[in-house]
Amino acid sequence: MFDKNFLWGTASSSYQIEGAFTEDGKGLSIWDTFSNKPGNIAHDENGNKACDHYHRYREDIALMKNLGIQAYRFSISWSRIFPDGIVKDSDGNIRYNKAGLDFYDKIVNLCLENNIKPFITIYHWDLPQALEDKGGWLNRET
Repeated sequence: MFDKNFLWGTASSSYQIEGAFTEDGKGLSIWDTFSNKPGNIAHDENGNKACDHYHRYREDIALMKNLGIQAYRFSISWSRIFPDGIVKDSDGNIRYNKAGLDFYDKIVNLCLENNIKPFITIYHWDLPQALEDKGGWLNRET
């Protein structure tokens, strides 16, 4: 029924699954700001904890392996890597949050160790609030 090259996979969105919305240097995203404003979301729910994938990614990937999942498409949270948006240091290098980058590196490595092909979505509607404050997508530096 399915081609031999068909990959059974699963997918997630960083905002909807990670939680840990201010841990390890993560900045706010536009969704963090919007969902934490009372009255914007039913029952004032937000993604502050979500499924806590940030702390449970090992368990989550083990579950994927046990299910026979072959591919995992996940998005990265820009505000976890670039908490202040695109900011350069005195040498002109873009500053990034190493802890945020390390988190995604661990996910990729763990997927590969478990024969799960990682597919990364670079943007899934959670622009860093710092970039939105500078004009968002209308600002060329974004």
